[in-house]
Amino acid sequence: MAFLKTILIIILCYYLFKKLVKLFAPKIINYAAKKTEAHFKEKFGDFANQNSSEEKQVGDVIIDKKPTKKGGTSKKVGDYIDFEEID
Repeated sequence: MAFLKTILIIILCYYLFKKLVKLFAPKIINYAAKKTEAHFKEKFGDFANQNSSEEKQVGDVIIDKKPTKKGGTSKKVGDYIDFEEID
């Protein structure tokens, strides 16, 4: 009889847990989404303000060039060796 009572309590706890999750999960997810949104606004909000503050007039031409790297870009790895197969 104790075994059936234990099984009944486990099943009852399982269904109670399912009902509580269905009840509180949307609220928890909503809270997490708001916190994440606030975090992103805090970290990346200044980037949006920079772009809007730099208003460029229509017709302006701006050329941004990357600095050229000086130095040998072609590195010599080594000599090519042609191997022959030995029978």
